[in-house]
Amino acid sequence: MSVPIDTADEVLSGEAVVLDVQPIGFLLRAAGAAIDMLVGYLVLVLWMFLRQWMLNLGIIGDAVDRIANVVSIVFCFLVLPVTVEIITKGRSLGKLAVGGRIVRIDGGAIGFRHAFIRGLLGVLEVYMTFGGLAILVGAFNARSQRLGDLVAGTYSQRVRTPRLMISEPVLPPALHGWAQIADVARMPDRLARRISQFLQTAPNMVPAARSRVAQNLLAEAAPFVSPIPAAPPEMVLVGVTVLRRERERRALEFANARTEKLTGRRVTL
Repeated sequence: MSVPIDTADEVLSGEAVVLDVQPIGFLLRAAGAAIDMLVGYLVLVLWMFLRQWMLNLGIIGDAVDRIANVVSIVFCFLVLPVTVEIITKGRSLGKLAVGGRIVRIDGGAIGFRHAFIRGLLGVLEVYMTFGGLAILVGAFNARSQRLGDLVAGTYSQRVRTPRLMISEPVLPPALHGWAQIADVARMPDRLARRISQFLQTAPNMVPAARSRVAQNLLAEAAPFVSPIPAAPPEMVLVGVTVLRRERERRALEFANARTEKLTGRRVTL
């Protein structure tokens, strides 16, 4: 579990758990938007060649061509980007290229309303101004949101994140004495998972958020630990995790020894 640097931008789940989500940086966001904009213009140019070809062959007349011109603009600059975002759940060609995805402010998948608002305002701020208005607005907010994002309540979330190196915690030397007398009772599985996730991602968190989350988790785990050592909260969580792991390992070894004694077959852990 990780917390964004700006606490005003924290994303919470329905259970008030802080989620590890990061917005795409301004330059990557601009690059992705440029790719999507070029795709829209490319489709429009291809359609213009097709119209001209049909005009030369007499397949369509001038009146139909004028209507087709308006329809092609609406399709390329509004219908196409909205449809792509709905089908791909916020991952257009440009977002795929830069490793981003459009999501709601709460981290959920966007719907038709969000995509339509973004697409409608995108005609103005992306296509009519060649991205100038989107760049101007995105440069002055923390999540690089363009005007359409601010109105729709969305932003571009980073989906390409480095893999976490999962390492087994080791009992800190300062807690060796405490470990000899500590009693760690079985705690809820959800709390145990949250503590484990925190210890895995803590090195990537900013100090203030890291300390705050550690204190909150220790407060939840305190009823299951006796006594609470006089040590930093994160260190105590490491000690609790190690003791729980060792206790469960001993329980498995004892159960396997009994099984081997009764059945005569050795059980491999």
